[in-house]
Amino acid sequence: MVREAGGAAAIALSVAIALVLLLPGLGAAPFDDPGEGQHAEIAREMYASGDWLTLRLNGARYFDKPPLLYWLAAGSFALFGPGEWAARLPPLAGALLAAAGTALLGARLLGARGGLAAAGALLSCALFLVFGRYVRPETLFVAGVQWGFTGLLVGLIHPGDGRPRRRLWLLVGCAGLALASIAKDPLGLAGPLVAVAGALGLAGRLSAGALRLPWAGVGVLLVVGFGWYLVAAVLHPGFLWYTVVDNHILNLLRLRHFPDEDVPLSSLEFLAVTVLGAFPWIVAAALEVAALVRRRAWRDPEETAWVALALWAAGLVAVFTVAPFKLPHYGLPAYPAIALLAVRYWTERKRQARAFVALHLALFALVAVAGAVVAAGDGRAFTGVVFSATDVYTRKEAAVGQASPLPPWSALAPLVGRAALLFGVGSLALAVVVVRRAGGMGLPVVLATMLAVMPAVTAGAALVASERTVAGLAAEVARRMAPGDLLVHEGPIENSGALEFYSGRRPVLLDGRRSVLGISATYPEASGGFWDAAELARAWESGRRVFLVTPRAPGQSLVAGLPAGSAHLLESRNGRWLYRNAGTGRTAAAAVDGRVAGPPPLALR
Repeated sequence: MVREAGGAAAIALSVAIALVLLLPGLGAAPFDDPGEGQHAEIAREMYASGDWLTLRLNGARYFDKPPLLYWLAAGSFALFGPGEWAARLPPLAGALLAAAGTALLGARLLGARGGLAAAGALLSCALFLVFGRYVRPETLFVAGVQWGFTGLLVGLIHPGDGRPRRRLWLLVGCAGLALASIAKDPLGLAGPLVAVAGALGLAGRLSAGALRLPWAGVGVLLVVGFGWYLVAAVLHPGFLWYTVVDNHILNLLRLRHFPDEDVPLSSLEFLAVTVLGAFPWIVAAALEVAALVRRRAWRDPEETAWVALALWAAGLVAVFTVAPFKLPHYGLPAYPAIALLAVRYWTERKRQARAFVALHLALFALVAVAGAVVAAGDGRAFTGVVFSATDVYTRKEAAVGQASPLPPWSALAPLVGRAALLFGVGSLALAVVVVRRAGGMGLPVVLATMLAVMPAVTAGAALVASERTVAGLAAEVARRMAPGDLLVHEGPIENSGALEFYSGRRPVLLDGRRSVLGISATYPEASGGFWDAAELARAWESGRRVFLVTPRAPGQSLVAGLPAGSAHLLESRNGRWLYRNAGTGRTAAAAVDGRVAGPPPLALR
């Protein structure tokens, strides 16, 4: 064990680095839609209603994610008011906690410098950094998993602090895993326990008492990790079946009763995204795992912590590689372990690292040249390959024959050029390291290069959000609609999740059952909020003014089936179209076909 002061310093510096990378411009870009908007709106509805147990999107029950992100975001709205900055504070906090947990475990296993380097490696994984300021539960989930590993590995495998402090570490580990369960998935609670048990078993140390957790820790796992799920099961008939069977077992087999529009990656695509998202650290991590296997490290009790991390990282990637359903971010929970394994490989070979430094020199030079060539071109091949593999919405749009709204290449090219220049500078610095045989400087140079590239990554994500946000169209909706008018959204609401957030108007959902709200449409109170084409046609000709927002191109929209000349295009922006009928307006109490009047405008600010 290293001194606690060293671990504290590593944590403090890792948090400082994370803040420098993630805090500037946190609220400058509007919500990315789809992606961030629906999660921000769920939190806003929680904040507005005061109901902290039932998650709702567009007023309908929402079961796809547990509540931690929404609790934190709603609390942030209560303090700072609803907005982009406040909504992005929870994922930022998740990134800080994940970096801190990685730094602390690294300091315990490698020393303070190793812990700081591991946290820096995590923060310079491009995919992780993007989610560090993106309104989704991913970084909170990663943080819970990592603190689970930190507490368990320090408490179970390296109990050098004495029994009371060992129990405290185990309690920290249980709390981390419980939070992972309510951040995204109970598998985040079970997976690390399985990895640690596997490492103990391989070391011959798995006995009845080997994984004995303090009763307080077991209580935290049960009450915090599963308490909300039990409450939700009582409040919402069908919740457990949907969560356990449909959203996990059947989803994995692609046999869901309530599917959404997500298009899974192929095994090769998933591996490519996972590798590139953790570049270049996954190279060293893979070599460290190979070294552990080669020397049969599981036989040495001193290596048990590293075996557990290797089992987790390799096992998670392997499981999702063979699973029929996976999305680009499914590999993220392995990234802290990848960072730790990578830094161990670097630090243990720093005196004989010349060949490994030369490998990174070649990789960085290759990226620099490729980036310069791409930046000088028209970018079509680059954006096609990158976004089709890494972006869920681009894949959904491609599946229906549409192009996803993306930033113009004139905006993205300078960022690619800047990254290419930084990789070029990094390759030159590595060349100096190779020539001078200063292998110990290889890791600092690689780390500095990757951290310098990360602002270009966050800037690119902000450009994407600005190009496909619904904010501008929602402002037009708010400007044009009168109190008695009706708003309709075509397709799943998650494709324009922040429509209500920005406009203050709640839409009726047209052809929106193939979505995260598919099961919600089966509850009696939701029947009037989900329409088909016939209901739209009746409303369109009712005399009431109806506004329709759709992300579907004119030829693919149900608008094409309306009477010729009756749909007036008012606005086309960011991959969405806004239409209006020729209605003359009716009172807010008027009903369409005697059933739906539409909700009143909402006060957001």
